[in-house]
Amino acid sequence: MIGFIGLIIGVIVGVIWNVNIPDKLSPYMSVAILACLDSVFGAMKGSLAKNFQPDIFISGFFGNAVLAAGLAYLGDKMGVPIYLAAVIVFGGRIFDNFATIRRLLIEKARARQ
Repeated sequence: MIGFIGLIIGVIVGVIWNVNIPDKLSPYMSVAILACLDSVFGAMKGSLAKNFQPDIFISGFFGNAVLAAGLAYLGDKMGVPIYLAAVIVFGGRIFDNFATIRRLLIEKARARQ
């Protein structure tokens, strides 16, 4: 519940506070944001499956973001758009986690009936 409240507060602050990201940095930020969203959806899945570990979440949240942005930067310097691969992978993982979350919520709802 605290994570959901933090997510809502973060979205509200992000909408109210106008932050401009330079066009040069937008591919790196998009990959970092997707990496963070992947960690958040993984944490929600872990919480519903009763195997959530905060230390794994925190290390994955920041580690994935830094690694993804770093690899995107390295690929950009080599002339290879690696960030597109990261977007595809993280997007697929987010949809996979969402599907698992949906199944777990439906199973819990059925168990209550």
